[in-house]
Amino acid sequence: MSSVPRLKNKTLHDVARSAGVSLMTASRAISQPELVAKETREKVMLAVQVTGYIPNRLAGGLKSQRSHTVAALVPVISVPQFLPTIQTLTEVLEQAGYQLIVGQTGYDRAREAALLNTMLSRRVDGIVMAGLLQPGDAAQKLTQLGIPVVETWDMTERPVDTVVGFSHVKVGSAVAGYFLSKGWHRVGLATGDDQRATLRREGFLSVMGREVPTAIVKAPASVQLGRQALGEVLRQDPLVRAVFCSSDGMAQGVLIEAQVRGIRVPEELAVLGFGGAEFSAHLSPSLSTVQVDGAAIGVHAAELILARCQGKPVAQRIVDIGFQIVERESTMVSNS
Repeated sequence: MSSVPRLKNKTLHDVARSAGVSLMTASRAISQPELVAKETREKVMLAVQVTGYIPNRLAGGLKSQRSHTVAALVPVISVPQFLPTIQTLTEVLEQAGYQLIVGQTGYDRAREAALLNTMLSRRVDGIVMAGLLQPGDAAQKLTQLGIPVVETWDMTERPVDTVVGFSHVKVGSAVAGYFLSKGWHRVGLATGDDQRATLRREGFLSVMGREVPTAIVKAPASVQLGRQALGEVLRQDPLVRAVFCSSDGMAQGVLIEAQVRGIRVPEELAVLGFGGAEFSAHLSPSLSTVQVDGAAIGVHAAELILARCQGKPVAQRIVDIGFQIVERESTMVSNS
Protein backbone atom coordinates (compact mmCIF):
# COMPACT_ATOMS: atom_id res chain seq x y z
CA MET A 1 0.00 0.00 0.00
CA SER A 2 1.46 3.34 -1.03
CA SER A 3 1.73 5.96 1.69
CA VAL A 4 0.20 9.39 1.27
CA PRO A 5 2.99 11.97 0.94
CA ARG A 6 3.01 14.60 3.65
CA LEU A 7 2.66 18.18 2.52
CA LYS A 8 5.57 20.39 3.41
CA ASN A 9 4.72 22.73 6.29
CA LYS A 10 4.59 26.38 5.35
CA THR A 11 7.01 28.59 7.23
CA LEU A 12 7.04 32.14 8.48
CA HIS A 13 9.35 32.93 5.55
CA ASP A 14 6.53 31.92 3.20
CA VAL A 15 4.14 34.27 5.02
CA ALA A 16 6.58 37.18 4.91
CA ARG A 17 7.25 36.61 1.21
CA SER A 18 3.51 36.45 0.41
CA ALA A 19 2.75 39.59 2.42
CA GLY A 20 5.74 41.51 1.08
CA VAL A 21 7.12 42.31 4.53
CA SER A 22 10.24 41.43 6.49
CA LEU A 23 10.47 38.25 8.53
CA MET A 24 10.54 40.28 11.75
CA THR A 25 7.41 42.24 10.78
CA ALA A 26 5.55 39.04 9.93
CA SER A 27 6.54 37.51 13.27
CA ARG A 28 5.48 40.60 15.20
CA ALA A 29 2.14 40.85 13.37
CA ILE A 30 1.31 37.31 14.52
CA SER A 31 2.72 37.30 18.05
CA GLN A 32 2.26 40.98 19.01
CA PRO A 33 -0.38 42.40 16.63
CA GLU A 34 -0.92 45.50 18.77
CA LEU A 35 2.59 46.67 17.83
CA VAL A 36 1.95 46.54 14.06
CA ALA A 37 0.01 48.99 11.88
CA LYS A 38 -3.47 47.81 10.98
CA GLU A 39 -2.78 47.70 7.22
CA THR A 40 0.37 45.63 7.69
CA ARG A 41 -1.34 43.33 10.19
CA GLU A 42 -4.17 42.66 7.74
CA LYS A 43 -1.69 41.86 4.94
CA VAL A 44 0.12 39.37 7.16
CA MET A 45 -3.11 37.74 8.35
CA LEU A 46 -4.26 37.36 4.74
CA ALA A 47 -0.90 35.76 3.88
CA VAL A 48 -1.35 33.34 6.79
CA GLN A 49 -4.70 32.25 5.34
CA VAL A 50 -3.40 32.01 1.77
CA THR A 51 -0.29 30.00 2.65
CA GLY A 52 -1.98 27.82 5.29
CA TYR A 53 0.75 28.67 7.78
CA ILE A 54 0.26 27.35 11.34
CA PRO A 55 2.25 29.28 13.97
CA ASN A 56 4.49 27.14 16.18
CA ARG A 57 3.43 28.37 19.59
CA LEU A 58 5.73 25.94 21.36
CA ALA A 59 8.84 27.29 19.62
CA GLY A 60 7.88 30.85 20.53
CA GLY A 61 7.20 29.78 24.08
CA LEU A 62 10.65 28.23 24.44
CA LYS A 63 12.25 31.53 23.49
CA SER A 64 10.11 33.65 25.81
CA GLN A 65 9.73 31.03 28.55
CA ARG A 66 5.98 31.44 28.04
CA SER A 67 3.65 28.89 26.46
CA HIS A 68 0.63 31.22 26.67
CA THR A 69 -1.44 28.30 27.94
CA VAL A 70 -3.26 27.87 31.25
CA ALA A 71 -4.45 24.54 32.62
CA ALA A 72 -7.81 24.15 34.36
CA LEU A 73 -8.47 20.96 36.34
CA VAL A 74 -12.09 20.10 37.15
CA PRO A 75 -13.56 16.94 38.74
CA VAL A 76 -15.99 16.27 35.87
CA ILE A 77 -16.28 18.46 32.78
CA SER A 78 -20.00 17.76 32.34
CA VAL A 79 -21.04 19.02 35.80
CA PRO A 80 -23.23 22.10 35.08
CA GLN A 81 -21.96 24.19 37.97
CA PHE A 82 -18.42 24.36 36.56
CA LEU A 83 -19.40 25.32 32.99
CA PRO A 84 -19.84 29.11 33.56
CA THR A 85 -16.43 29.18 35.25
CA ILE A 86 -14.74 27.44 32.32
CA GLN A 87 -16.53 29.70 29.83
CA THR A 88 -15.51 33.02 31.39
CA LEU A 89 -12.05 31.73 32.20
CA THR A 90 -11.60 30.84 28.53
CA GLU A 91 -12.95 34.19 27.30
CA VAL A 92 -10.83 36.42 29.55
CA LEU A 93 -7.65 34.45 28.92
CA GLU A 94 -8.28 34.39 25.16
CA GLN A 95 -8.56 38.18 25.06
CA ALA A 96 -5.07 38.32 26.57
CA GLY A 97 -3.65 35.83 24.06
CA TYR A 98 -3.76 32.74 26.29
CA GLN A 99 -5.40 29.38 25.59
CA LEU A 100 -7.06 27.14 28.17
CA ILE A 101 -6.36 23.41 28.47
CA VAL A 102 -8.97 21.50 30.51
CA GLY A 103 -8.25 18.29 32.39
CA GLN A 104 -10.70 16.02 34.24
CA THR A 105 -9.61 14.57 37.58
CA GLY A 106 -12.66 12.39 38.23
CA TYR A 107 -12.50 13.12 41.99
CA ASP A 108 -9.33 10.98 42.03
CA ARG A 109 -6.31 12.45 43.87
CA ALA A 110 -3.82 10.17 42.08
CA ARG A 111 -5.25 11.22 38.73
CA GLU A 112 -5.11 14.85 39.80
CA ALA A 113 -1.40 14.55 40.64
CA ALA A 114 -0.70 12.82 37.31
CA LEU A 115 -2.56 15.53 35.39
CA LEU A 116 -0.65 18.27 37.19
CA ASN A 117 2.65 16.64 36.24
CA THR A 118 1.48 16.38 32.63
CA MET A 119 0.49 20.05 32.55
CA LEU A 120 3.82 21.06 34.08
CA SER A 121 5.67 19.07 31.43
CA ARG A 122 3.82 21.13 28.82
CA ARG A 123 5.13 24.30 30.45
CA VAL A 124 1.74 25.86 31.20
CA ASP A 125 1.91 29.41 32.51
CA GLY A 126 -0.69 28.89 35.23
CA ILE A 127 -2.97 26.38 36.93
CA VAL A 128 -6.63 26.85 37.88
CA MET A 129 -8.01 24.18 40.23
CA ALA A 130 -11.68 23.43 40.86
CA GLY A 131 -11.19 22.70 44.55
CA LEU A 132 -8.18 22.90 46.82
CA LEU A 133 -4.83 21.45 45.87
CA GLN A 134 -3.87 18.70 48.29
CA PRO A 135 -0.51 18.94 50.10
CA GLY A 136 2.13 16.79 48.43
CA ASP A 137 4.80 16.68 45.77
CA ALA A 138 2.69 18.45 43.13
CA ALA A 139 1.88 21.41 45.38
CA GLN A 140 5.51 21.65 46.45
CA LYS A 141 6.71 21.55 42.85
CA LEU A 142 4.30 24.32 41.82
CA THR A 143 5.55 26.49 44.66
CA GLN A 144 9.20 25.84 43.83
CA LEU A 145 8.67 26.64 40.15
CA GLY A 146 6.73 29.80 41.00
CA ILE A 147 3.85 28.86 38.68
CA PRO A 148 0.69 30.90 39.38
CA VAL A 149 -2.05 28.78 40.93
CA VAL A 150 -5.68 29.75 41.57
CA GLU A 151 -7.72 27.36 43.69
CA THR A 152 -11.46 27.84 43.10
CA TRP A 153 -14.88 26.66 44.22
CA ASP A 154 -13.63 26.33 47.79
CA MET A 155 -12.04 28.44 50.49
CA THR A 156 -8.93 28.31 52.65
CA GLU A 157 -6.94 30.78 54.70
CA ARG A 158 -3.71 29.24 53.37
CA PRO A 159 -3.91 28.90 49.59
CA VAL A 160 -0.95 27.52 47.64
CA ASP A 161 -0.95 30.86 45.81
CA THR A 162 -4.40 32.45 45.44
CA VAL A 163 -7.98 31.27 45.94
CA VAL A 164 -11.39 32.38 44.59
CA GLY A 165 -14.41 30.70 46.11
CA PHE A 166 -16.57 30.35 49.19
CA SER A 167 -16.99 28.24 52.33
CA HIS A 168 -18.87 24.97 51.84
CA VAL A 169 -19.27 24.66 55.60
CA LYS A 170 -21.09 28.01 55.60
CA VAL A 171 -23.30 26.79 52.75
CA GLY A 172 -24.41 23.77 54.77
CA SER A 173 -24.96 25.91 57.86
CA ALA A 174 -27.04 28.43 55.91
CA VAL A 175 -29.27 25.72 54.41
CA ALA A 176 -29.87 24.16 57.83
CA GLY A 177 -30.79 27.59 59.19
CA TYR A 178 -33.16 28.08 56.27
CA PHE A 179 -34.88 24.75 56.93
CA LEU A 180 -35.24 25.51 60.64
CA SER A 181 -36.68 28.95 59.87
CA LYS A 182 -39.41 27.12 57.93
CA GLY A 183 -40.13 24.91 60.94
CA TRP A 184 -38.74 21.79 59.25
CA HIS A 185 -37.01 19.54 61.77
CA ARG A 186 -37.47 16.13 60.11
CA VAL A 187 -34.95 16.74 57.37
CA GLY A 188 -32.58 14.63 55.32
CA LEU A 189 -29.47 14.78 53.13
CA ALA A 190 -28.89 13.38 49.66
CA THR A 191 -25.18 13.91 49.09
CA GLY A 192 -22.15 12.90 47.10
CA ASP A 193 -19.05 11.52 48.80
CA ASP A 194 -16.61 14.15 47.51
CA GLN A 195 -14.75 16.46 49.86
CA ARG A 196 -16.73 19.64 49.17
CA ALA A 197 -20.09 17.89 49.58
CA THR A 198 -18.79 16.41 52.84
CA LEU A 199 -17.97 19.90 54.12
CA ARG A 200 -21.50 21.09 53.30
CA ARG A 201 -22.89 18.08 55.16
CA GLU A 202 -20.74 18.91 58.19
CA GLY A 203 -21.97 22.51 58.21
CA PHE A 204 -25.58 21.35 57.89
CA LEU A 205 -25.32 18.87 60.77
CA SER A 206 -23.52 21.35 63.03
CA VAL A 207 -26.52 23.69 62.90
CA MET A 208 -29.09 20.90 63.14
CA GLY A 209 -27.22 19.63 66.19
CA ARG A 210 -27.83 15.95 65.42
CA GLU A 211 -27.52 13.29 62.75
CA VAL A 212 -30.28 13.20 60.15
CA PRO A 213 -31.38 10.58 57.58
CA THR A 214 -28.59 10.62 54.99
CA ALA A 215 -27.97 8.94 51.65
CA ILE A 216 -24.35 9.18 50.46
CA VAL A 217 -23.64 8.33 46.80
CA LYS A 218 -20.43 8.17 44.84
CA ALA A 219 -19.54 11.46 43.11
CA PRO A 220 -20.38 12.76 40.62
CA ALA A 221 -24.03 12.78 41.64
CA SER A 222 -26.67 12.31 38.94
CA VAL A 223 -30.42 12.22 38.40
CA GLN A 224 -30.42 8.44 38.76
CA LEU A 225 -28.45 8.60 42.01
CA GLY A 226 -30.81 11.32 43.24
CA ARG A 227 -33.76 8.98 42.77
CA GLN A 228 -31.97 6.24 44.66
CA ALA A 229 -30.94 8.66 47.40
CA LEU A 230 -34.50 9.76 48.13
CA GLY A 231 -35.51 6.13 48.43
CA GLU A 232 -32.77 5.60 51.02
CA VAL A 233 -33.68 8.76 52.96
CA LEU A 234 -37.35 7.72 53.06
CA ARG A 235 -36.34 4.25 54.21
CA GLN A 236 -34.63 5.87 57.19
CA ASP A 237 -37.53 8.26 57.86
CA PRO A 238 -40.75 7.91 55.82
CA LEU A 239 -41.98 11.25 57.22
CA VAL A 240 -38.94 13.36 56.30
CA ARG A 241 -40.11 16.91 55.50
CA ALA A 242 -37.21 18.47 53.58
CA VAL A 243 -34.10 17.26 51.74
CA PHE A 244 -30.89 19.13 50.99
CA CYS A 245 -29.11 17.75 47.92
CA SER A 246 -25.42 18.14 47.11
CA SER A 247 -26.12 19.14 43.50
CA ASP A 248 -28.98 20.38 41.35
CA GLY A 249 -28.71 17.22 39.26
CA MET A 250 -29.26 15.06 42.31
CA ALA A 251 -32.13 17.31 43.40
CA GLN A 252 -33.76 16.80 40.00
CA GLY A 253 -33.64 13.05 40.65
CA VAL A 254 -35.22 13.58 44.06
CA LEU A 255 -38.05 15.57 42.46
CA ILE A 256 -38.67 12.80 39.92
CA GLU A 257 -38.67 10.08 42.57
CA ALA A 258 -41.06 12.09 44.74
CA GLN A 259 -43.42 12.47 41.78
CA VAL A 260 -43.27 8.73 41.03
CA ARG A 261 -44.09 7.96 44.68
CA GLY A 262 -46.99 10.42 44.70
CA ILE A 263 -45.27 12.76 47.18
CA ARG A 264 -46.29 16.38 46.65
CA VAL A 265 -43.49 18.95 46.44
CA PRO A 266 -43.31 21.22 48.38
CA GLU A 267 -46.52 20.48 50.35
CA GLU A 268 -45.25 17.15 51.69
CA LEU A 269 -41.56 17.31 50.83
CA ALA A 270 -39.36 20.35 50.25
CA VAL A 271 -36.27 19.96 48.06
CA LEU A 272 -33.24 22.24 47.81
CA GLY A 273 -30.23 21.74 45.53
CA PHE A 274 -26.78 23.23 45.16
CA GLY A 275 -24.90 24.93 42.34
CA GLY A 276 -27.45 27.18 40.66
CA ALA A 277 -27.55 25.21 37.40
CA GLU A 278 -29.48 26.99 34.65
CA PHE A 279 -32.02 24.16 34.31
CA SER A 280 -33.03 24.40 37.99
CA ALA A 281 -35.28 27.41 37.28
CA HIS A 282 -37.14 25.52 34.54
CA LEU A 283 -38.08 22.33 36.38
CA SER A 284 -41.62 21.71 37.56
CA PRO A 285 -41.77 22.63 40.36
CA SER A 286 -38.87 25.02 39.90
CA LEU A 287 -35.94 24.07 42.11
CA SER A 288 -34.71 26.11 45.06
CA THR A 289 -30.92 26.07 45.10
CA VAL A 290 -27.75 27.52 46.55
CA GLN A 291 -26.62 29.93 43.84
CA VAL A 292 -22.90 30.43 43.27
CA ASP A 293 -21.64 32.93 40.70
CA GLY A 294 -19.47 30.54 38.71
CA ALA A 295 -18.92 33.09 35.96
CA ALA A 296 -17.44 35.55 38.46
CA ILE A 297 -15.12 32.82 39.74
CA GLY A 298 -13.80 32.35 36.19
CA VAL A 299 -13.23 36.08 35.67
CA HIS A 300 -11.42 36.54 39.00
CA ALA A 301 -9.29 33.43 38.40
CA ALA A 302 -8.26 34.60 34.93
CA GLU A 303 -7.39 38.07 36.19
CA LEU A 304 -5.24 36.64 38.98
CA ILE A 305 -3.40 34.33 36.59
CA LEU A 306 -2.76 37.16 34.12
CA ALA A 307 -1.58 39.53 36.83
CA ARG A 308 0.88 36.95 38.13
CA CYS A 309 2.10 36.11 34.61
CA GLN A 310 2.72 39.80 33.94
CA GLY A 311 4.59 40.26 37.20
CA LYS A 312 1.97 42.59 38.65
CA PRO A 313 1.29 42.66 42.40
CA VAL A 314 -1.82 40.84 43.59
CA ALA A 315 -3.64 42.95 46.16
CA GLN A 316 -6.07 40.25 47.25
CA ARG A 317 -4.88 36.62 47.36
CA ILE A 318 -8.12 35.37 48.94
CA VAL A 319 -11.37 36.27 47.15
CA ASP A 320 -14.60 35.11 48.79
CA ILE A 321 -17.46 35.55 46.32
CA GLY A 322 -20.07 34.16 48.71
CA PHE A 323 -23.35 32.46 47.79
CA GLN A 324 -27.09 32.91 48.14
CA ILE A 325 -30.08 30.66 48.67
CA VAL A 326 -32.48 31.16 45.76
CA GLU A 327 -35.99 30.25 46.86
CA ARG A 328 -38.27 28.76 44.22
CA GLU A 329 -41.36 26.56 44.14
CA SER A 330 -39.73 23.42 45.59
CA THR A 331 -39.49 25.06 49.03
CA MET A 332 -42.26 27.68 48.87
CA VAL A 333 -45.15 26.45 50.97
CA SER A 334 -48.29 28.57 51.21
CA ASN A 335 -49.24 29.67 54.71
CA SER A 336 -52.91 29.80 53.83
